[in-house]
Amino acid sequence: MDFTPTEEQTVARELAARIFGDLSTHERLTAIGTGSDAELWKALCEAGLMAAVLDIGLLGLVLLLEEQGRTTAQVPFAASCVHGLLAVSAHGSATQRERLLPGIADGSVVMTGTLPDTGVRAGGPGELSGLVPLVPWLRDATHVLVADEERRLWLVRTADARCEPVESTAPWSAGRLTLDAAPAERLGGVGAYDDVLASARTAFAGLQAGVCAGSVARAVAHTNTREQFGRPLAAKQGVQLRAADAHLDTEAIRVTAYEAAWRRDEGLDHAAHALTAAWWASEAGHRVVHAGQHLHGGTGADLEHPVHRHFLWGRQLDAYLGCGSELLQELGESIAHGEGEGEGEGEGEGTHDH
Repeated sequence: MDFTPTEEQTVARELAARIFGDLSTHERLTAIGTGSDAELWKALCEAGLMAAVLDIGLLGLVLLLEEQGRTTAQVPFAASCVHGLLAVSAHGSATQRERLLPGIADGSVVMTGTLPDTGVRAGGPGELSGLVPLVPWLRDATHVLVADEERRLWLVRTADARCEPVESTAPWSAGRLTLDAAPAERLGGVGAYDDVLASARTAFAGLQAGVCAGSVARAVAHTNTREQFGRPLAAKQGVQLRAADAHLDTEAIRVTAYEAAWRRDEGLDHAAHALTAAWWASEAGHRVVHAGQHLHGGTGADLEHPVHRHFLWGRQLDAYLGCGSELLQELGESIAHGEGEGEGEGEGEGTHDH
């Protein structure tokens, strides 16, 4: 494994860091409230960062999402990339790729997804019905990637569904999706569901790595400047240990997300590795954002303080990825299935349909 970024990935990450840093400031986020930042979304797409994901791969996307997470930038970047750009490019027909990819790349088509569990069922030919209580970035989306009870993927236009606003823990422009014999088109075949789900878990784990890194950075800055009895809080051993634990947890999220992304880019099985990254992002992410608030002392209780936004994002990602015990159970079942079905086969075979 080699996680060293390519020149293209490095340039894209530096550009993303500059755009997110310039536009996703505390003052702008406060003014935006719970909505998405249309100006930032336009800037990202005009800079070619959406389109660049096709060239820099899932690992490159994880690097970009880390930068988004550091600033908790309110744009549907992760959702539109994994449920749109990567899903359509990997599993769409030639007609679907030609029709959708240019719009996704320039930001005029915004994708989101309902994976993993939806309660949606396929009715008549090309029709879906069901209710999904919360879909992130639904209020921004033009299309939704939906999985039915058979784990088949479908593309649905939001104009053909009922979308109602829902407020989530983090300001993700979420909504409730109701499908009533809504027209839909299939995307991909066998294996598409597993690939998109694993890619989504990996991408959102990368986003969590950035959220946690931002929380830790704010805590370090605060404890280095805040004094108690004439000494910085950072001089206290208890503060140092808490910050060190948070840093190590953040690095664990990052490296497991990198590994899962690298394996996907290399064409290797990555489902179990994506689950591992998701588990770290959920369990460790929970710890890190709590530590970030705690290390701010009374300031951490201020709902208007920037660190509170990291707390909300961390908890939202924790809930979105799934609780740790559920992810561990799925990981165990996946491993057991692979050992039983993959005997005598090459790596990655027989591990997708679990």
